Amino acid sequence: MSVAPMMDWTDRHCRYLHRLLSRHTLLYTEMVTTGALVHGDVQRHLRFNAEEHPVALQLGGSEPADLAHCARLGEQWGYDEINLNCGCPSERVQRGAFGACLMNEPQLVADCVKAMVDVVQVPVTVKHRIGIDKDESYGFVRDFVGTVAAAGCTVFIVHARNAWLKGLSPKENREVPPLRYEVVRQLKADFPHLTFAINGGLNTDAAVQEQLAGLDGVMVGREAYHNPWWLARWDALYYGTQQSTLTREDVEAAMVDYMAREAAAHGTPWASIARHMLGLRHGLAGSRRWRQVWSDHRLKGLPPHEVMALAHASPVEA
Repeated sequence: MSVAPMMDWTDRHCRYLHRLLSRHTLLYTEMVTTGALVHGDVQRHLRFNAEEHPVALQLGGSEPADLAHCARLGEQWGYDEINLNCGCPSERVQRGAFGACLMNEPQLVADCVKAMVDVVQVPVTVKHRIGIDKDESYGFVRDFVGTVAAAGCTVFIVHARNAWLKGLSPKENREVPPLRYEVVRQLKADFPHLTFAINGGLNTDAAVQEQLAGLDGVMVGREAYHNPWWLARWDALYYGTQQSTLTREDVEAAMVDYMAREAAAHGTPWASIARHMLGLRHGLAGSRRWRQVWSDHRLKGLPPHEVMALAHASPVEA
């Protein structure tokens, strides 16, 4: 099981929450561009909490030398995997000539993968779509995987939709192109020696288990973010551990302790951490008021332990 890289969401604070809920699920960073690491603040982009392991760094880029440099940085910082983004359809990413549009250049992707494989010991993996625009031919994605695998990639995370590079927003690209899970199963049949994880629209235990019957892994995105308590079942369901005895209140208290540490060490406002746990009480009575308190920026001057007390206080009668 893994939680997908999601821009503006899967930062180190979000990953700290997810790790409290599941000890074994593989966590991914937001996509970090090679430009941000070559020209920007490396520590700001790569710093993470030791508790987050296993954690993968997702890179966005298309220059083999730059990707090799950034992969080496990722390994030096302690990441457990380096992942290349060949799935993001946003126009901003396309202007940088990477993301999903790279699927049109499988040999370039292979060169990028080889450049990274040659300089790191950790696994180098690729996340991609099953096609580009309205071309739904299986041969396109089969040849892409075959070319990239020959360069040393053995793990592919496949978002089971096409990416439409024109005419759809990134949000629409997660919803409009049809899901075609059978394409990923066909890839596994044709490349049985490779590892395939499937991504896209999987939001129940039953759906996950159906895919795991024929594939090697499942990556969950938005459902894991909006309903993080789901992750608390995964270690027992998929890794054979004992059922966790953690409660939502335990997790919230641990996050509040983390907020206090982050504020002391880095000056991090608690609100930038609390935003990731607003789905923790999803579906419970009183969850709306609880969310309102934790997202009330008028309270941002209070210590997080006081905010938690307010969130659990009985509402004042009118």
